Amino acid sequence: MPPRVIAVDPTLGPLTCDALTKDFEVFQRAKGHRFSVDDVATAYVAYRAREGVAPTDALDLGCGLGSVMLHLAWKWPETRFVGVEAQELSFALVTKNLAHNQLPESRAKAFLGDLRNREVYASAVPLGGFPLITGTPPYFPPDTAVDALDVQRAYARIEYRGGVEAYIEAAASVLADDGIFVLCGDARATPRVANSAGRFQLRIVDETVIVAREGKPALFAVWTLRRNSLNASSPSARALVIRDLRGERAQGSKDLRAFSGFPELERTVDSDK
Repeated sequence: MPPRVIAVDPTLGPLTCDALTKDFEVFQRAKGHRFSVDDVATAYVAYRAREGVAPTDALDLGCGLGSVMLHLAWKWPETRFVGVEAQELSFALVTKNLAHNQLPESRAKAFLGDLRNREVYASAVPLGGFPLITGTPPYFPPDTAVDALDVQRAYARIEYRGGVEAYIEAAASVLADDGIFVLCGDARATPRVANSAGRFQLRIVDETVIVAREGKPALFAVWTLRRNSLNASSPSARALVIRDLRGERAQGSKDLRAFSGFPELERTVDSDK
């Protein structure tokens, strides 16, 4: 079933308004880039990495329409959030979504520009750096994927402005000494993440892989990175499984729904079949 359009914006085109959490909604382009389980999983891992303790400040690199930043703003009403987004269509959406959810600039502010240019958001970097940074870069190098017809979707999935390496470099320059960087990407990119992290004195301390259906390869991964000098134990690993072998919602799906404040759903398939 296609998404239900509730408005047509002269610049953004047909828009839907969808529940992100129990209390927060986001406007999305009906035929553009839309938030998905990877955004929810990124927010979930970031929240767990902080053990539920709200950071004073948080940065979302390539914030898109604001799904990760807004999800965490709902969980942590006392945290100040900063987002940076290069796509004008996505920037227009995140601006609209911050206003729609009644978040003033004192609580959440988005900057338009390339995340590789720190000067874009330099005025918002706290003294000592950000205790928490999140990022959901595009998954595919330009020579390994077919362009989407929609420019917003194309830039969200293909590394035209850099992939995990660009996000790690940007994060390393503004991460607090004891800060946490939570990065989402293609599950096959772990060697790229580890290699790039090492260049900037960061390392992976946790890897959470998201499996769409039990028994299938992981779709993507969420890595938690910290400074090399901190907590030198071996990285932990875990999996979030969304559907079990029968296609029913698995524990991973239930955990993400509970994290977002939604009630548990009924079974989605007949287990007798």
